[in-house]
Amino acid sequence: MKPLRVVVIGSGFGGLAAAARLLARGHHVTLLEQRDKLGGRAYVIEQDGFRFDGGPTVITAPFMFDDVFQAAGRRREDYVRFVPLSPFYRIFDPHGRSFDYNADEAFTLDQIARWEPSDQDGYRRFIASTRAIFDKGFVELADKPFLHLSDMLRVVPDLLRLQSHKSVYDYVAQFVHNDFLRQCFSFHPLLVGGNPFDTTAIYALIHYLEREYGVHYAMGGTGAIVDGLGRLITELGGTVRLGTPVAEILTAGRRATGVRLTDGTTVPADVVVTNGDVADTYNRLLPRRRRTAFARWRVNTMRYSMSLFVIYFGTRRPYRDNGLAHHNILLGPRYRELLDDIFRHKTLADDFSLYLHMPTLTDPSLAPPGHEAFYVLAPVPHLGSGIDWSRAAGPFRDRIMQFLEDHYLPDLQANLVTEHVIDPRHFRDTLTSHLGAAFSVQPILTQSAWFRPHNRAAAFDNLYFVGAGTHPGAGLPGVLASAKIADDLITAASAS
Repeated sequence: MKPLRVVVIGSGFGGLAAAARLLARGHHVTLLEQRDKLGGRAYVIEQDGFRFDGGPTVITAPFMFDDVFQAAGRRREDYVRFVPLSPFYRIFDPHGRSFDYNADEAFTLDQIARWEPSDQDGYRRFIASTRAIFDKGFVELADKPFLHLSDMLRVVPDLLRLQSHKSVYDYVAQFVHNDFLRQCFSFHPLLVGGNPFDTTAIYALIHYLEREYGVHYAMGGTGAIVDGLGRLITELGGTVRLGTPVAEILTAGRRATGVRLTDGTTVPADVVVTNGDVADTYNRLLPRRRRTAFARWRVNTMRYSMSLFVIYFGTRRPYRDNGLAHHNILLGPRYRELLDDIFRHKTLADDFSLYLHMPTLTDPSLAPPGHEAFYVLAPVPHLGSGIDWSRAAGPFRDRIMQFLEDHYLPDLQANLVTEHVIDPRHFRDTLTSHLGAAFSVQPILTQSAWFRPHNRAAAFDNLYFVGAGTHPGAGLPGVLASAKIADDLITAASAS
C-alpha cells in the first residue's frame, strides 16, 4: 500500500488514536493542534503544583487503548498504567445517603437490598438483557461505518428487538422500581452528553460494558494517556505541530487537498482527518463554495448536547474521611425536572446535580503532599439558551462551592489553594464546539448510526471525521471506535 500524506486536525483522543493507527500502517502523518498541548477536551490544567484532567476521567473498555498500541506493535502498559476502581461510582441521594456499585454482582445486589430488596431480581434481569444490547450495539456495530441508508435498514429489526425506541430511563424502569435506583442505573447517558429520558436504550450497554471490563483510572490522570499516545506518535515518525490553528480545509472537486493555517501557510495532504467539531468544520473550515446547503442545514438543526460548568480546585486540607469515593454522583432533589430544565427549557435552575471527582484518593501525585485535588461538574444548558455566563458564572460557582462545603467538604473555601473555572463559553471559544456543547450531537435514536454525521464526508472522498460528533458518538470508547472506523475506511480506499 502506497504511503499517504495524512493531516489530522485536532489532538483529542479520536485524533490521537487515528494518527497512531495510520502511522502504524506506514503513512506520513502530520498532527495539527491549535492549543499549546495535546489532548483536546483531555487537556491537562497545571496550576500551583496541582494537575487537573480537563476532560474525561471515567475509563471504560481499556482494551480499546490496548488495541491502538498493539496496532503499532507496542504494549500499552509500557506507556501508561491503568488501575481498576471499586466502587465504580458512589451515588448520593439529596439527603446524603449513598449507593455503591462495582463489577461484583453480589456486592451490588447487597447495595440494592439496602434500598429496595424487591429490586434485586429486576436488576439481575436488567443485566441479563443488556448483554444482547452490548453484543449488537458495541461488539458488532460500534466500529462499523454507517455511510449508506442500507447500512441502517439492515439493523432496524435488531434495533426494534432491543427496544431502542425506548429511552434509557424507560428501559431501566421496566426492571427496577425504586426511584433512586432508577436514577443510579440510568444516569450513564449524561457521560456522553445525553438526557436519560431521550437517549436511545442502546446506551444501556454502558452499564454492561462497565460490569464486563471495569472502570479504570490512568495513573497520572487521563493526561498520562495523552502523553503516552503523543510519545507513540513521535516514536512512529509522526509530526506533531502545537499552537497551529487551521483556517481552512483546501479542496479540489471531491477531494480535500490539504489545509491552510491561520498564518497563511499550507500543508498538502492526500487524506484529511478532522477531530474538530463537525458543525465547526462545515460552518467554518470548508470553503464557502463547498459547504453544501444540506450539510450545513443538517449540522445546524441537529439537537446538541448540554454544556458543562466545571470548577477545578485544590485544598490544603485532606478529605480522606468524608465518605467520598474517586467518582461521586451527587443527585439533587429533582431528576427528570432538572434534566428538562437543562435539555428542553434550557434554563439555569436553582438546584443542580453534580459529579465530584476526587482522583487524589487513588493518585496523590496530582497534588502537593498533604493536599487534595478535585473537580466538580454541573451539567448546564448549551449556549442556545441565551444565558449570559459573564453574569451567571460567579453566583453559580458560589452556590456549588457553598453546597459542597455544607454537605461534603467542611471548611472547603477556607482551605482552597487553587481554583480554575470553565463554563459553556470555554467549549465554544477554546474548543470551537458548536453552541458550546460539551459532547457535540445528542445521542438520540434519530441522531445515531446513519442519522449521525458520517465518518466520511458525503461531498468528499478523502475527508474523514473522528471524535464525539460522528458515529458512534461521545465518550472514550466512542471516539476510539471512530478512529478505527476512519483507519479502516482509509485503508480500504487506498487498497482499491
